[in-house]
Parts: sequence; structure tokens; C-alpha cells
Amino acid sequence: MASGKGPASSNLNIAIRPPPDQANPADSIGKLQADADALRQEAHALRDAADLEEQQAQMRIAALMAEQMSLPATINSIEVHGAKHTRKGFLDPIFQPLVEDSCNAGTTMRQVLEGIQDATAKLERFDIYKPQPSVFLSDVRRPDASAAATDLDVSIKVAEKSRFMLKTGTDLGNTEGSAYGNLLWRNIFGGAETLSLNASAGTRTRSAHTAAFSTPVNNNPDVRLTLEALSSATQKPWASHEEVLKGGSLRLSWLSKQGSLHNLAYSGAWRQLTGLGAAASPTVRTDAGDSVKSSITHTFTRDRRDNPMLPQRGYLIRTVSELAGWGPLGGDVSFSKSELELAGALPLPLPGMSSQETGISIGGGLRMGILYPLPLGYSLGNKAIPSKVNDRFQLGGPTDVRGFKLGGLGPHDGADAVGGDVFAAGSVNVLLPVPRAGPSSPLRFQLFANSGRLVALKDKKGKSQGSVMEPGAAASALGSAIGEVLGGLPSTAAGFGIVYAHPVARFELNFSLPLVLRRGEEGRKGLQVGVGINFL
Repeated sequence: MASGKGPASSNLNIAIRPPPDQANPADSIGKLQADADALRQEAHALRDAADLEEQQAQMRIAALMAEQMSLPATINSIEVHGAKHTRKGFLDPIFQPLVEDSCNAGTTMRQVLEGIQDATAKLERFDIYKPQPSVFLSDVRRPDASAAATDLDVSIKVAEKSRFMLKTGTDLGNTEGSAYGNLLWRNIFGGAETLSLNASAGTRTRSAHTAAFSTPVNNNPDVRLTLEALSSATQKPWASHEEVLKGGSLRLSWLSKQGSLHNLAYSGAWRQLTGLGAAASPTVRTDAGDSVKSSITHTFTRDRRDNPMLPQRGYLIRTVSELAGWGPLGGDVSFSKSELELAGALPLPLPGMSSQETGISIGGGLRMGILYPLPLGYSLGNKAIPSKVNDRFQLGGPTDVRGFKLGGLGPHDGADAVGGDVFAAGSVNVLLPVPRAGPSSPLRFQLFANSGRLVALKDKKGKSQGSVMEPGAAASALGSAIGEVLGGLPSTAAGFGIVYAHPVARFELNFSLPLVLRRGEEGRKGLQVGVGINFL
């Protein structure tokens, strides 16, 4: 019997290895990530090195410029090229201070360049040359070896604007549109004088013709004297009449160092209140006919808004003060008239977004005015002459107190808005960007609320306007009117709409709802279109 053992038992460890030329995928991904990180670090290092090198280069240039700016320099001569139609006697006072020994001794290159920059900026503000004249500096020693080492010759090249410009088109103002033709003649006598001739016909102003001659005073572009003649015929349907005006004015305008604009003007006008409607009220019929106004007016404007048509930030202050007919001024109307306008806007940022990114802003405005009748002549003992319809304030409309008809606020005689002597109006609005248009677009949604109050002076018997009053009674009536404006509940409206800010004018399409309306006033519920350049 045969016997034997079976095959011996054993443990086998079998390992499957990739071919030598194939890498593990996980190891390959890790290696790629390491390489990418190394490349990013290298790129960051190179970028940091380039930034550092650029900063160092800028610092070297700044140091070199600062060194050059501190070197002594003087002006030997100045030549202006391209001013073919400008008098030499007009340009000399502008550049003479730069070459005088008293102002051109011990100066540095920085002071010389600043002086040249101020002079060329003056040239631009005359509005007879194109912007950014070219300036060239040359060393005097090249043609003249005996010249001082600091002397420089300055050459300024300017390009004159066209002396004649004829323009026709359409114009959009507050509640009015017109077609116009304008002829402008620049630099008439070689001293930045201008003559402007304008003719227009519009929806309210049926016809208007103006001629204005303007000249700088003492070679200063920021001070101008203007002589103007005017003839116009304007329809005033809210008071059933038309006003025909013929007159002239002499105006001095100047810009202060703070950037505020002043206008001081004397004006004389012959006014005709004519073309009465069939339903004209007794108040309008009483004031119909001729009147002569002789007045002095001062206007102050400080505008710090970033965009007057669509302000996102900044403020506006404007005052208008007029004195008519009193003392030596003459005429047959006599009053003191003052107006104040304040406006401002602030951007509204959202969490995580800057105000520029949101395009949301909140704005507000306030207007107030007082017309106080004065006695004619020199003596204050004379009785105060009542104001006329064409001198009083009007309030209401799509460009001031929205939600009311044009002239809808204040005293009415029948269907006629006869105006008032004291008023106050205010508004607040929120501007929101239109989706997809973006915050930089001139298109905005608007939410607004505004209110106003316009009242007339009343005598002791409570009679409004048309009554002659003693000076003491007029002062008492004025105090009562101011108290009525400030103490009573103002007429109010609110609404929403769309605003488009065109460079020429601002367009608004609003839905308005009057909330507070007095007896006799005319509200406007529903859609209202406003076109103008000055909105409340």
C-alpha cells in the first residue's frame, strides 16, 4: 500500500505594479499642483519685484523733478503765436507780471511754470481760444552765450476759435420749448468782446429778440460788463393775459475766489399787460395796460453740485435781491423783492457696496421769497403802492411744486392765478438707478414729496392786493403773511416717476397725487410732464 504526502501549503503575496514608465495618477495630480503653486509664487515674486522697481523709478523721477523744480529760473521773454485777431495791448497786461524784475527775481522753475499756467488758464477763460494752448521753453544761452544761466524764453501757441458762429435749433426751459437762431461774433475789437444776437419763438414766449454786447473788465476773464436790449411777447394763460416787454439792462458779472458767481444789474423795462382773455378776472383787468419798471438786481450763485441736471452729491445756494422804483430809480412800480434757493444731494451706499456702485441718492430743495411794496419817491411817508400781477410770485407746476397746475397754488381770482407776495416751497426726492441701465446712466426712477404755500399781503380789512397801504400797515401785513406761510399746513403732493438728464435739459414723467389742497387751488392728479433746467 503506498502512502505519500500531499503538496506543501504556502502563502502567496501577489502585487500588481504599473510598468516602470507609467506614474501613479494621484502622484501626477499632486506634482501638477505643486508645480502650479511654484509658478504662482514665482509670478507673484516677479510682479512684486516689478512693482517695487516701478515705485523706485517713480521715486527717482519725482526726486529728479523736485530737484529740477527747485533750480533757479527766470523769464527773459514771452511770445504768443496764433493770436491773429487779438490786440497786443490786450495780451501785454496778462503776461507783463511774469517778466517784471520785481516779480522775476530769485524765482525757481516751479514758480515760473505756475505763473505760466495761471496766465494760460486766463487765456482759456476768455473763450476766444481753443483749450490747452501749447507752451515751449528754450534756453536763452543757445542763441546768446552772454545771457544769464537762469534765463528762459517762453513761446505760447494758441488757436483762436471761429470769430463768427451761427446756430439754430430748439431750446428747452422751465415749462417751455422754443426754436431759436443765434449769431455770435467773438473778439470783435481784439479784446475778447462778444456780440450775441438772438431771435426765438416758443410755446409761451411767442417771440423774443435780444442783443447783448459783453466785454471783460481790466483784462480779467472773471469780470465782465454786459449791455443788453430785449423785446418779447409772452403768453400767460394761467392769468388770462399776454405780457409785451421792451427794455434793456447793464450788468456787471464777476467770479469770486471761492468760485461763487455774482451779477449786479440795472434794468429798465416798458411792460404792457395786454391780450386779455374773455374770462379775465377783475384783478387782471385792473393791472392791464402799461407800466414802467426801473430796478437794481443782485444775484448770488454758489453751485457745488457734481451734476446740476442729476445731482448725486453737493449743494446749491442762490439768492436774488431786487429793488424797484424807490428813490431815484423812478418808474411807476416800487417794491423790494428777495428770493432764496437751497438745494443739496447725498449718495446712499448699501452694505457691501459704495455709493458709486449703487447710484442711489437722496436730495432736497427749499425756496422762499418775499415781495414787499414800497412808496414811490424819496419820502417814506408816502403810501406803499400795491404789487402788480406781473411782479408777484407764481407757484405750482411740473418744475417746482409737482402735483399742481402751473400757477395752481396761491391766490386766485376766478380761474386766474393772480400770484402772491410771500411763498415757501420744499421738496425731498430719492433717485434710483434703472435696472440694466446702471448707476452711470442718466436715467433714474424718482420718488418725491413736495409742498408749498403762497399768500398775498392783506390790509386790516382783510382785503388782498390792490389796496394802497401806509408803510406801517404794509409791515404789519408782511408779518401776518409770513406767519400764515410758516404756520399753516402747506399744500402737498407726492408721487413717483422717471427722470432723464440730457445735457441740454432735464426731462421728468411723473405720476402725482395731491394730498393737501386748499380751496381755489388747482391740483394735478395723474401724469405730469416736466422739462426744464431748474427743478425744486
